[in-house]
This record gives sequence, C-alpha cells and structure tokens, in this order.
Amino acid sequence: MLNLESNYQKVKSAIASAAERVGRDPLSVQLVAVTKTVGIETVQAAFSLGMADFGENRVQDAVEKVTALPEANWHFIGHLQSNKVKDVLPSFKLIHSLDRRSLAVALQKWAKKMNLEVSVLIQVNVSGEKSKFGLAPQELPEYLKYLCTLDRIKPCGLMTMAPYVDHAEQVRPFFRHLRQLRDLYSEDLPGLRELSMGMTNDYQVAVEEGATIVRIGSAIFS
Repeated sequence: MLNLESNYQKVKSAIASAAERVGRDPLSVQLVAVTKTVGIETVQAAFSLGMADFGENRVQDAVEKVTALPEANWHFIGHLQSNKVKDVLPSFKLIHSLDRRSLAVALQKWAKKMNLEVSVLIQVNVSGEKSKFGLAPQELPEYLKYLCTLDRIKPCGLMTMAPYVDHAEQVRPFFRHLRQLRDLYSEDLPGLRELSMGMTNDYQVAVEEGATIVRIGSAIFS
C-alpha cells in the first residue's frame, strides 16, 4: 500500500542530507513530484501533504490534472511537440524541455497570442545518448543567443536526463558538466540559475553537484 507521507518525508530528508554534505541550504533544492503514472486523487493527496510542485510528461494527462488541481505549480518535463504548445500554455509554471528552434518559435508565437511570458529550461544532452532529446553542449551558446531575440521566452536554466545506471556515482560527471555549463553561460545571462537534474535513481548525487530542481516519481508514488 502506498505510504505517501512516509515516502515524501524520506525524500525530503535525503535531499537535505545531500545538500548539507556539500554545504548547501536544503531549501535551495526544489522537489518536483512526477505524476506520470499517478491518478488525480493521489496527486490531490500529495498536495494536501505539502507537495506544491508537480511534473507531467504527457500533454493529455497533464491538462486533465492541471484542471483538477490548478492551485499547484505545474511543470512540463516531457518532450513537447510544437503543435501541443497551445495546450500547455498558460497552465505551466515552467517548461523543462526546450530543445530545438522550432519549439522556441511555437512558444514565442503562442505566448504572444496569449500575452504571456514563458519560463523555460533548455534541455542539454550531456551524455550524448542518441535515445535522449536535448541540445549537444557545443550547440548551447548559439541557441542561447537565439533565445535572447525572442521577447516572450525567459530562459531560467538548464535541464538534463542522465543515463540509467546501476550506481548513481557513475552519472556524477554528467551532472557536474551541466553545472559547469550553467556557470559559464550565466555570466552573460544572470537569469540562467536553475539546474533541473536528478531523478529517483540519482537525485542525491545531483543535489551534491548543484541541482536546484529534482524530478522524483517512484520514490514518492510507490
């Protein structure tokens, strides 16, 4: 049986311990509870326990849950198709997965129509895996320059998905690389603060390497 409160407290405690190990304030790490396979009633129960930020991967499921719980902060964390942008805006606080020019064009277009500013993270494929979306690290500077020409898009940081491995320590270099990229480009773009990295399998290592947002699903909802 799902023990939501116990799972939540364990994750919060693990985040705090990881932050403290490297001299960080645990409050500098935002927990996004990933509700990909979770029903609306369970999401509402999680909200009642104090979870305020939720992440969704699929547009259709996301719209249904946002409608049921509009007072929560919703993050879109999956691969976003350009023709679904109008369905995602304006209900989401942050889009984690901006990864190509055509998507930026669609976000700019619809944000202008809806008179919105869209907060985004740029997805970077630091591992180089062909199965993952995201810009190659060397593509990032030119892409950031392009985003600066779009007045409705607000780049807030970077996101990555690490390889799935048996031992979390194996992905530390990927998280470190993303942090180094953020630090490098935030010199010219001070708004580029966030690092969305780390999931159930590896979030403690991600926090040690500077994650400001971790995306946790099964550690909470199983």
